[in-house]
Amino acid sequence: MPGSPPEVDIPTAKELIEQIHEHISPEVIGELTGELAGKAERMHALLGGPDLGAGRVRAAVELTFVGRRRASAILGTRDDDVLARWVSDLLTGPDPIDVRVERFCAQAGELSPAAAVELAGELLHFTAPRDHWLFSRWMWSQESRTGALALLIGEEYELDADGLGEGYLRVGAAVAALHDSPEAGAFRLHGGGRFGTDVLLACTYGIYMRTVLGLKMTQEFNALVPALPQLVRRLLGTHVKPAQEAR
Repeated sequence: MPGSPPEVDIPTAKELIEQIHEHISPEVIGELTGELAGKAERMHALLGGPDLGAGRVRAAVELTFVGRRRASAILGTRDDDVLARWVSDLLTGPDPIDVRVERFCAQAGELSPAAAVELAGELLHFTAPRDHWLFSRWMWSQESRTGALALLIGEEYELDADGLGEGYLRVGAAVAALHDSPEAGAFRLHGGGRFGTDVLLACTYGIYMRTVLGLKMTQEFNALVPALPQLVRRLLGTHVKPAQEAR
């Protein structure tokens, strides 16, 4: 991948992290990383073994952010064998990861390319979090050129890519640079590891989102925006509806 390597924009990162800590405590950050670890345990239990049956795949897809909203588009048009092979190739196929991501997205049927690569990122990350990373539109959108990584990584690094597979690699390099930075250190406490970096990214986008809405929307509308911890849970797909909302 040509161009400058990714580096954290230190002044911007420090400013954003200060704003994050005004809205969320270290204890809640620990809770959020713990929820992600629990999601990864469930995903690995479903997809981490050698016998990747369609039932396990369907249950795993429904744990993802995209799957919650588009389960019928993802699952409804595939027979069990095709579904299992589609996900198995993504997770353990012999080709390089960018090739597998590109092929997974090409076979995603009704899903848009952005939703397909987001789904691939969740399945990979929560099955093997030390090896793979999230890819979400709130982290980086090539169409709008916005997202948490665009705020935290210096402009010298090019997040744009020619294809979804290359884009997945570019986002991964940026996430790795952020994860290894001192600025992200507080989010790696409480045993959070890479999930702490996920929380930092989601918090960053949450602050950005609340700031933009605050400038554009009425005060009454802004009062409806969830508090930062709940907004982060929604972005990361760990939000659980209250019983009265689920009915």
